[in-house]
Amino acid sequence: MSNFRSRLADVGDFIVYLIYRMIGWVLGCLPLSWAFHLGRFGGWLGYYLLSGYRRLAMGNVKIAFPDWSYKEVKHCAKRHFEDLLANLLCSFVLLEKPWAEVRKHIDISELERAKERISGARSVIWAINHIGNWELFIFFAGLVHAGRHAVIYRALSNRFIDAHIRRGRGRTGLELIERQHGLAQSTHILKEGGVLGILVDQHAGDKGIWTPFFNRLASTTPLPAILATKTDAELLPVAIFTVGPGKWRVAVSEFVPKQGASVEELSYRINRALELLIIQRPSDWFWLHQRWKTPSPKFLLREYKRGVYVPKNSWRLAPFRVLVRSSNWLGDAVMSAPAVRRLKRGRPDIQIAVLARSKLADFWRLMPEIDQVITIDPGDSIFRVAAKIRGGFEVAVLFPNSVRSAIEPWLAGIPRRVGYSRPWRDYFVNQIVPEPSVLVPLQHEKGHYLRIMNRIGANLREPLEQENQRFGGPLRAGPEQQSEGLAEPLVAGLCPGAEYGPAKRWTGFDLAAKQLSERDGWHWLIFGTANEKLLAAEIMKSLKTSATDLTGRTSLLELAVQIRRCRFLLTNDTGAMHLAAFLGIPTVAIFGSTEPRLTGPIGEGHVVIRHHVECSPCFLRECPLDFRCMKAVTADEVVSACRRVGAETCRRNGVTA
Repeated sequence: MSNFRSRLADVGDFIVYLIYRMIGWVLGCLPLSWAFHLGRFGGWLGYYLLSGYRRLAMGNVKIAFPDWSYKEVKHCAKRHFEDLLANLLCSFVLLEKPWAEVRKHIDISELERAKERISGARSVIWAINHIGNWELFIFFAGLVHAGRHAVIYRALSNRFIDAHIRRGRGRTGLELIERQHGLAQSTHILKEGGVLGILVDQHAGDKGIWTPFFNRLASTTPLPAILATKTDAELLPVAIFTVGPGKWRVAVSEFVPKQGASVEELSYRINRALELLIIQRPSDWFWLHQRWKTPSPKFLLREYKRGVYVPKNSWRLAPFRVLVRSSNWLGDAVMSAPAVRRLKRGRPDIQIAVLARSKLADFWRLMPEIDQVITIDPGDSIFRVAAKIRGGFEVAVLFPNSVRSAIEPWLAGIPRRVGYSRPWRDYFVNQIVPEPSVLVPLQHEKGHYLRIMNRIGANLREPLEQENQRFGGPLRAGPEQQSEGLAEPLVAGLCPGAEYGPAKRWTGFDLAAKQLSERDGWHWLIFGTANEKLLAAEIMKSLKTSATDLTGRTSLLELAVQIRRCRFLLTNDTGAMHLAAFLGIPTVAIFGSTEPRLTGPIGEGHVVIRHHVECSPCFLRECPLDFRCMKAVTADEVVSACRRVGAETCRRNGVTA
């Protein structure tokens, strides 16, 4: 069966080859200028019919020339379609002609002026590219340099067409080196003093060096730089520009400077030389290639073999814009913060915008890693949100698992959408993050977000500074908040509520806080939402002047500023607990219906009090039994934990408790 399929494929390839030869014969019967104009008409038609390629070309032109108007971008892309097919049809004709005939159509005066410089080099690497009629490169190497001349070549899938092209190129004495055997044979030719052509303008995939090309990171082949370093060959960028119907001009650059340059620096310099050639006639370059392709799945570049190289004196990189869709709860948002920090370190050009509900916006503004916060306001429709994030983002990273969170970036046209697979949303997520294939021990919720980072290429092994080191100075707030001090002696926070439900609420806060005030002199700042005012009022009756009630009186940013005043926070499993941990404030956290291994405070110095009973964790909002998990927690053990944490915090800060 496999032999039959192979023969059938050969028959199909041979038919395509016959059509290819027939087209070549017909074109060969026409004057070259007619073939050129025929190609331009076909390219003009293709520009309007091939909408996908048209968008690709215009998108690439806009990347390279971001200051161009829409009219200029469109004109360049349209002209490219026309000249691309015109040059392709002309190459059909010229590759069958002798050099004496081809010479009539090409201006090689610049090549002749550079002949002495080129022939004086022991060996030369031609840094060739897809500019104009690049197929004509096969004629030139032997004109200006003695010795063997070769080109690294990728075989075509149709073996009949491939054999024909090989014969045509071989007529000029050009040797063809298969890409997979490129390094050894190429080194040998250059050490013998020959000339080697290497295409330098294609996306090099996972094996390339990520270095700027038109101020945007692009995977660049290191092969020319490696060979130049190993063989001391000169690097010569060249191009063949279209100058009229059936007319071309050879452009020759200066040798790429090599002295003291690493392979990475040389690769960058080759890109710069290519840019200078492209800007001479932008429509001539091959814009239909995905030169700035976003790698999949690991678009973060930290772990690629050859890594990223950005010269210190280079222009500022164009940003690689990533949208992070935040979780909707404060605690979940805080637990995703380590993942966002890893994301920011993933590549030097990354710019992060967070899409979050307006009530969480101030939290994300606290993070120096965040460049922009886009809010989802109450009442915003899915289309309204999509409009807010439309345009300019390469990737959307989706932390929530909801269908809506995936539809929003899909409607906005963000090309890469990364997240977990869930029913009804896989159509909208085009990079699925796999769940663990086997059962694993219970892991903290932050691992849910870090798995996404691992999938897209973040380095999870790199140590991160502790939050108390990151937030040792004033928060990113307005002037009125900046004036607040940092932690004050014997001020502690108290968060007795829990927005999730009463099953999370311990009932002994008033007794524990009163003992700590009477024995050690602690003053309490009581935090909570407006719905928890009655709960705070009951505690205030017990604490009296030893507490300040701030429930319902703080925005999220003001809450963060007030928590920073505290030596520690006594709390249930709440968003405030996670916020305190994020700010580097130690917590004494009481757990009952939830599981601290899943949602406990992140970082060091925290104490979790939890008595495991037969029905916990139940994750219910209200206890259907007798609240036994919370009743098992005593005021004495809470007081003891607070005294230990408070004493350690005071000692670390040089304060007498």
